[in-house]
Amino acid sequence: MELIVENLSCARGGVIVLEGVSFRLAAGRALVLRGPNGAGKTTLLRTIAGLQPAEGGAISLPPDSIAYAAHADGLKPTLTARENLTFWADIYGRGIGDTLDRMNLAGLADRPAMNLSAGQKRRLGLARLLVAGRPVWLLDEPTVSLDAEAVALFAGVVQGHLAAGGMALVATHINLGLEADVLDLSAFRARPRIAGGFDEAFA
Repeated sequence: MELIVENLSCARGGVIVLEGVSFRLAAGRALVLRGPNGAGKTTLLRTIAGLQPAEGGAISLPPDSIAYAAHADGLKPTLTARENLTFWADIYGRGIGDTLDRMNLAGLADRPAMNLSAGQKRRLGLARLLVAGRPVWLLDEPTVSLDAEAVALFAGVVQGHLAAGGMALVATHINLGLEADVLDLSAFRARPRIAGGFDEAFA
């Protein structure tokens, strides 16, 4: 299995921000997206995830293969940690197994999500990846709000996913200690579109 992106163009707010993005991601491999704020990392991930249409190019991957972890944790505040995770596991037709233990949340299983710290909420949100059973993980700044210990914990989870034949496309500014290639999106920034003439600007 392989994720193939060819000559992809992506837009944000109706304006093309990336063009000509091409890469291949094989099973067991990770690719880290780099670039300054506003470079289009989130836009690229959302486009590959199917949350917005591409402006051009092609994305090839098996259907129902993506799990996307965005900036929002996607938690229901009045449900406990266990209930939140069970909700997502039921959507994917799976059980939660030892996921709470793997994300160091077992001791917080019965605590409502609204009473968790920012880092604990982030770990619970990321725990959805483990119950999704999807081979392609799209991770948008996954370590936000995590302390050094939790970052190391999550990096180990990603390593386990790769070792099992999964793939990870990660937008991050920190070093997760992964053996991964790096794709700098600065090279794919779209050139500004300039109007063809004075009258066109006022048409």
